Amino acid sequence: MADMKHINWYPGHMKKTRELIQENLKVVDAVIEVIDARIPVSSRNPIIDDIIKEKKRVVVLNKMDLADEAATSAWAEKIRRDGHYAVAVNCSSGAGVNNIIKRLDQIQSERDDEKTRKRPLRIMIVGVPNVGKSTLINKLTGKKSARTGDRPGVTTGKQWLTLTNGMQLLDTPGILWPKFEDNLVGLDLAFCGSIKDEILDIETLCLEFIKALLADGYKELLMTRYKLDEMSDDGLEAMEQIALKRGFIFPGKRIDYERTAKTVLDEFRGGKIGRITLEKA
Repeated sequence: MADMKHINWYPGHMKKTRELIQENLKVVDAVIEVIDARIPVSSRNPIIDDIIKEKKRVVVLNKMDLADEAATSAWAEKIRRDGHYAVAVNCSSGAGVNNIIKRLDQIQSERDDEKTRKRPLRIMIVGVPNVGKSTLINKLTGKKSARTGDRPGVTTGKQWLTLTNGMQLLDTPGILWPKFEDNLVGLDLAFCGSIKDEILDIETLCLEFIKALLADGYKELLMTRYKLDEMSDDGLEAMEQIALKRGFIFPGKRIDYERTAKTVLDEFRGGKIGRITLEKA
């Protein structure tokens, strides 16, 4: 598998997006930062704090339905201690989105108290690719205003959108940092589908994912999902046990590692294995 530190995941449009955000911060009152509740550290852009600075911020922990509930609560509390609003949501179903509106209303009230000239709040939304930003925009505006998809980098261009409560939202494409700080960040993003699978060897990726689940105490979820009475603590052996149980075998009793890898990763991303958080607060 390629060394994550040296994958140059910074297309030209992302560089432009960073410059655009810095430019547009001058005209917005608050920022909605969307992160993946399963990987709250890895799905945040490390430069975002330097860019946003003291702007009011609502951190949205998306995909809460796929994440460990207790872990999400712990992360939300940590974010609040850092001085930001934190809201857990499921953008696909819309669960929790009303709580974002409530936080924005609070920021609107604070602004109205401070400013003599009243106007609707202006907001910017940011997030790394494939974290659910476009889906959230659609829920906030009550219409399908941003293109959504399962692949990173699907949102393009610049749009001003009106929220259901009249606030103004500037949609900007998700941004990702120039290079990964460490291999674990890259792996977490790949596990969750935020990096194109073609960049990585999917069999090795799945092996690393199974190792992570075994280390994080999610062995029971794997055993339940794949109907195994017992499972090895060794990642490769556990992967082979899953393959044998599912019948992913070539002639000559050779294991189909690629099919096994695609199945396990797809089922994790779809929430079929269970509610899993790969980073603890």
